[in-house]
Amino acid sequence: MRGHDNTASYSAGELKAIEHSVLGKRRTLWIGVAAVLIPLAVLLALQYWWLGDLEHNSAIAREATLENYVEAVAKEVDYFYWKMSERALNMPAYAFEESTIPKAGHHFKKKEIWGAKRLFIVSFKAKDAVWFFDPETQQMVVPEFSAETLAVWAAMSPWKMYYKKGAKFEKASPSVDQHDPKNRIIINPITDEGSRLVGLAGLIVDNDFFINELLPKAIKMSLPELDETDGLVVCVRDGHKRQVLPASPITDPKEDRVKGAPTFVFTDWRISLQGDFASPEKWARTNFALNITLSALLAAVLVAGIALTLRTALREMKLSAMKNEFVSNVSHELRTPLSSIRVFGEFMRRGRVTDQDKVREYGTYIETESRRLTQLINNILDFSRIESGRKVYEFEPADIEEIIGGTLNTFGIRLRNSGIELDYHGPDEPLPEIPVDANAIDRALANLLDNAVKYSNGGDHISIRLDRDNDHINISVTDRGIGIPKEEQQRIFERFHRVSTGLVHDVKGSGLGLSLVQHIVQAHGGSVTVDSRVGEGSTFTIHLPISSAESRGA
Repeated sequence: MRGHDNTASYSAGELKAIEHSVLGKRRTLWIGVAAVLIPLAVLLALQYWWLGDLEHNSAIAREATLENYVEAVAKEVDYFYWKMSERALNMPAYAFEESTIPKAGHHFKKKEIWGAKRLFIVSFKAKDAVWFFDPETQQMVVPEFSAETLAVWAAMSPWKMYYKKGAKFEKASPSVDQHDPKNRIIINPITDEGSRLVGLAGLIVDNDFFINELLPKAIKMSLPELDETDGLVVCVRDGHKRQVLPASPITDPKEDRVKGAPTFVFTDWRISLQGDFASPEKWARTNFALNITLSALLAAVLVAGIALTLRTALREMKLSAMKNEFVSNVSHELRTPLSSIRVFGEFMRRGRVTDQDKVREYGTYIETESRRLTQLINNILDFSRIESGRKVYEFEPADIEEIIGGTLNTFGIRLRNSGIELDYHGPDEPLPEIPVDANAIDRALANLLDNAVKYSNGGDHISIRLDRDNDHINISVTDRGIGIPKEEQQRIFERFHRVSTGLVHDVKGSGLGLSLVQHIVQAHGGSVTVDSRVGEGSTFTIHLPISSAESRGA
């Protein structure tokens, strides 16, 4: 016989070159990963420093923001009373003559005035200096003695002294008298053409309007960004530190975080922020923690993306190496039956064999090796169809025992040549026919038998058992070979996977057989299990469900 032809597979040098190439690619890939991770780490360190500086500035900004909230409420109050006094208390000088004072009320009645409890004028030229506006008669009347008139007289006293001294006011503006907290007065000085004081137009502020309408509206307008989740409570206290808003619960003034006050009217009142909201420093720390957490999460996502890319690249390189090994192993698998066919064919062609028994024996060898070659090619073609999604199974009712019998007849000669004895144990009672793809089941069983022969490691016995377990038909193939490590048993059904250690790795194979077996069985609604111990052998069992097969056939 001639020696085996080595041109069909990779040489040891070529395989070593491929391995070095894969290692070089992995090294380059890791360098690229380091080139990404190192700048990312530097960026995170800088961002940590920036956020630390931002934490300090944020505390200052938060403090200013809270102060602005309170100041905005106070300014809203000041603006309302300032604009209201300018609109309501702007009157001509001739209205303060004694003869025109009673009719001066038409200046008030044609203006919408909110927040005033009383409107009045003071004339320094008339006998009766103080006149109140009567909303019912729409006229100015001389008031009776009351706390309100007393407050007006007290407020006008300084202005009367200015009048007696003949003081001039080039530009007079409204002023406030708050000696009586219950009757706060806004006064607008009225001057003639010579800038001399002739009287006062004024109003008494309505405290109830301020508390019940103006303050809530000002708070709502000035603090639009705040809601219940912020924990902010706006507290308003009068000049005696009595809580006006909110009505309940009563809060402790010591808990006020930020304080402010109106600058025009109610200047003795205090507006403050209180509640469970964080202090500026605590808020800044929380903000810092949030930002650094988001940065860390972003970095984690980037690292995860890099890891996923790295994992994919490594898997692709591993798959490439596995495919190279697959090509080498397949070439060996193809070369072995081809070499046998060629040798026996040459013997017969040259007429060296004249005995008819030998001719039949050699012909049987050629047929057996051809079937083995066909099986390998079918495995590769099936794998290609499965990968491309074009694999189709044709289910027809069949007797599983007949399928097994045909497979064993094909393997009989190879098993005899390998010195392996085959034991078949059939079912105790006839099994029902189930719809299956007979060729596919035959191929799956042939792959299991092929594995049992390859990994027998000198064993001389292979057992096949066919039985029924409730709703399943089980086909078991048992060998007494080298066995499979427990940690590898879950991965042996993966495509191209071959056990990386021990004698199992030394046996040539395509790495597709068990993957195809699993795909075929799962397509029939079944499963494949393995029970193996190193040094004792392995048992592969195909479980085909009867019920699902019957419904599928129907």
